[in-house]
Formats: sequence, structure tokens, C-alpha cells
Amino acid sequence: MVKQLSWKVGGQQGEGIESTGEIFSTALNRLGYYLYGYRHFSSRIKGGHTNNKIRVSTTQVRSVSDDLDILVAFDQETIDVNVHELRQGGIVIGDAKFKPALPESCTTATLYSVPFTEIATELGTSLMKNMVAVGASSAVLHIDTDVFEEVVLEIFGRKGQQVVQKNMEAIKRGAEYIREQLGENLETMRLEPADGQKRMFMIGNDAIALGAVAGGARFMPAYPITPASEIMEYLIKKLPQFGGTVIQTEDEIAACTMAIGANYAGVRALTASAGPGLSLMMESIGLAGITEQPIVIIDTQRGGPSTGLPTKQEQSDLMAMIYGTHGEIPKIVMAPSTVEEAFYDTIEAFNLAEEYQCPVIMLTDLQLSLGKQSVNPLDYSRIQIRRGKLQEAELPELEAKEYYKRYEVTKDGVSPRVVPGMKNGIHHVTGVEHDETGKPSESPINRNNQMDKRMRKLDNIQFKTPIHLHSDEVDSDVLFVGFNSTRGAIEEAMERLEADGLRVNHAHIRLIHPFPVDEILPYVNGAKKVIVVENNATGQLANILKMNVGNHHKVQSILKYDGNPFLPQEVYTKSKEMCLINGNV
Repeated sequence: MVKQLSWKVGGQQGEGIESTGEIFSTALNRLGYYLYGYRHFSSRIKGGHTNNKIRVSTTQVRSVSDDLDILVAFDQETIDVNVHELRQGGIVIGDAKFKPALPESCTTATLYSVPFTEIATELGTSLMKNMVAVGASSAVLHIDTDVFEEVVLEIFGRKGQQVVQKNMEAIKRGAEYIREQLGENLETMRLEPADGQKRMFMIGNDAIALGAVAGGARFMPAYPITPASEIMEYLIKKLPQFGGTVIQTEDEIAACTMAIGANYAGVRALTASAGPGLSLMMESIGLAGITEQPIVIIDTQRGGPSTGLPTKQEQSDLMAMIYGTHGEIPKIVMAPSTVEEAFYDTIEAFNLAEEYQCPVIMLTDLQLSLGKQSVNPLDYSRIQIRRGKLQEAELPELEAKEYYKRYEVTKDGVSPRVVPGMKNGIHHVTGVEHDETGKPSESPINRNNQMDKRMRKLDNIQFKTPIHLHSDEVDSDVLFVGFNSTRGAIEEAMERLEADGLRVNHAHIRLIHPFPVDEILPYVNGAKKVIVVENNATGQLANILKMNVGNHHKVQSILKYDGNPFLPQEVYTKSKEMCLINGNV
């Protein structure tokens, strides 16, 4: 029996590849296996190679696997593109319709030709070929086909019992066929039984959307864009159940300004986009900063610049999110690293936005936003709603012709906040510099007072876990630093380096700005080498680290910007090479 393995299905986009992976993985999740899935897809509606790689394990996993055990192919391109990942003893299951063949260079895997399309057609429609593939896969893993019945019923139940039965028959026929083909080799990939525990199986975007609902958000204006659209799609279904709504705007400028307006009115609102959309929002983010309006903005990073690689992994918006706005405003930039953190951090983003009355940008990346993971039950008792200095009690009477001091200069930089229509709370709101009541003012003294007041907010940011530390041990041979979805690959690389005899630690940054200098500095000082792992070409996080904590001579980068996520082996190999050069191993 095996404790974990990796399965991939591939074919042409629009051919049911996503649904094949969805049915396969959902059933295994319900058996209690831990799963980590990553979809490779083209930036077009139909056509082009796509695949869905799913790691199945009896213990928690947080990254894409290095190699591949089973490849299910609906066309020859799938074999040609992915065969290099197959480990020794791997299996390829191809649709007999396209006469599958392994390249001559592949001597490590075995090919089994299964008539997916033919069996499906015999049962009524070739569209069920993906169900035949699911059945064939289940036989290899020794998974009873009955475990798929609940999932098939959920997906096809509305089409009638006959459709459900036909799809289940397709799964069973696929399983029977591959059992006959494998013969004595059938035992090689039998999965150990799972623990049977119930866990959610969700993408990061769904966790963000659920966190928004739990955090009290009731309005989302947004414009669809990959890889952020699922947040909007989830909330379109869920927000109306809680008295909220979603509006699809004409562009990201409108989305951001509408969210600012809703927050000004006292409604928790968010918007979400990717790099190109965030570029359009920059002026509006500045407006939120100078008018001191809370707003939560989700940036799901993807390959850039311009349209770039819209469906591929990258982490290149970091500098733009910190410094992109013209002028200087207080701004909080967060970066969850797991689906669970995406849920809890979204709730916290709304609290911080209102407590400090400033924009809060939550960075994710495509791997975290669209990668599907097993998630342990969420702890709803952890949810807190904190609204900061929002005034709810009756306000004192104003003197004749006076305005309310909405932008009062305070020691902590946060002024009392009121919503429109509140008696005795009248004030002016403008995007130009203003005095304590909001009236425009270009006085140098007032400018200094208001600017200093706003920027003081950054001195008092309270964030419970600004960095995720692997160990409290300060001294190490290697300190890894990363953010967002690189966490899993780094953690697995660490285990291998520790097996080589190195003392390794890992600081994963969750609060990007203001940078958690005090929290990370002792670990940087105590490390012989600091290796920053990130998906961009210029080492943006490494540069931010150097700017804030120095130690330039220690800091080195492992960079990847080809559109694919890091594999644990890549991080391990490159970091070991860096250590060997310096004689540490």
C-alpha cells in the first residue's frame, strides 16, 4: 500500500477535464484523504491543452507533487506534454480512440489503452468518457466505485435517475476494463485507507468569499477577471441570503469607487481583481487613503505585465501593491499562505480596514486562489467583528456653522468616524488635502498635521501572526522566506535539507506592509544564509527584506517566473546548490 500518490488528467479545454478531476477528487476527499489540486489551463474558452493534477495523501499536503504516478490522457498531446513527470513504475491510461503511444524516450512508465469513448458511446453518449476514466482510475487505487455515487447524484440528479445510473455504469465499466488490463500489476498503487474524517475541499477564492460573508461584508462591486472571478461568483449566490448584493461594474475603476462609497455609508464592502484591474484602481485607492475610508481589496496575482499570462502562476504585484498609489497613504498589505488563512485573514482585513480607516489589500496568487485543498473544519468561534472608532452613540451638539471634526488630529492617527445622515456628524469629504472638518486646505501647517496623522496609523498596526514561523529557534544554517502559496514547497524542501544535516528554519510573511521587522530580524540575524523563494523575476520580496532588515550579504533568491508553481524538488535542489557553494554541506 502507498500513503500518497499523484494523479493527473489531461486533454483539450472544454472536453470535461475539470469535471473529471472534480468528481475524482471530491469522492476521495469524502473518504477522508487529504488532497491538493492544481489546474493548468489556457487563456481561452475552448481548445488548448489543460490538465488537473491532484495529490492524494493520508497526511496533510500543501504543494504540487514533484512527480506523477498516474496520467489519464484524452489525447496524445497530454502524454507528450506530461510524460516527463512520470516516476519509475508510473501508469498512463489513454483513450483508445486516439491510439495512445509513449515516446521512445519514456522507459519508466506503462501504457494502458482503454476505450473511454467507445464504452461511453455504447452507454448512450461519448460525453460520459470522463466517467469511464474515473472508473479506471478508481480500480488502480482499489477504490470501490460505489463511493462516486453520491457525487454523481449531486451533479446529475436534476437530470433524472436514468442519467445518474448511466454515469455510474460508465464508472463501473471503466473499472472492470482496467482491472482486466492490469492483471497482476493491480496491487502496485493500492492506497492506504483514509481516516474517514469530514473535511471541506475548496479553492482559496471560495475561502475568501466565505470569509467576506462571515466578516460582515454585504456589498461587492467587481469586474470579472481571472483568477479572481470565483470570489464574485460565490458571493453572487450567497450575499443575497444575508441581505447583501453583488454588482458587476463596467470596469475596475467603478468597482473600487463604489466599494469606497459603500464603506463610507457604513456597509462593509470589498472588491477583487488581478494585476491589470489593480492598476486601474490605483487612483481610487489613493482616494480611500486621503479620505480615510476603509476598503478591502483582493489582488489575485497572475503572470504579467499587461495581459501577460492570465491563467498562470506569478507573484509579481508585490511592489505595486505597496508603492503603486501616487502620493503617500497608510496602507495594509496582507498575504495568506493557505486556504484556512485566506478565510480568517479576510475577516481580519475588514476589521483592520475599519480600525485604521485605510485600504487593506489582501494578496493571493493563482496557485492559492484556484488550487483546491482539503481544509479542516473552520473555527467560527474565532470570528470577531471590530469596527474601530465608528461612532454609534448620539453625537454632541455642534456650534452654529461648525462642522464635525471627521479628520481630527489624534495621537494614534485614527479619527472618529461617522456615517452620512448621523445627527451632528456633518462634515465635508474631498480628495484634496483638507482640515479636520474636511474643508479643503493648502496650509503647510495643516498639510503636515494631516499627513503625519494619517501616516501614524502604520505605527500601531496590530496583526496577530505577521509571520508564520516553522521554529522558534533563532539560529539556523538556512532561513527560508516566502509568501502566499510557496509555503508548501518550502516546507517539503526543508525536510529534505534537514535529512542532509542542515539546521533549517522558515519565516513565511503574512503581513507584507508595514513589514514585520521586529518579528523577523532575530531570525535573519541568526541565520548563516537567507533564501527567499518567490514567483517573479526581480526578487521583489527579497528586496523588501533587504530594505527593512539589511543583511544584504546573506540574502539570496530562488526565482521562478515561467508560469508554473514551485515544486519541492526545485526548492531543495537549488537551495542545496547554494549551500554547497559556500561549503555548508
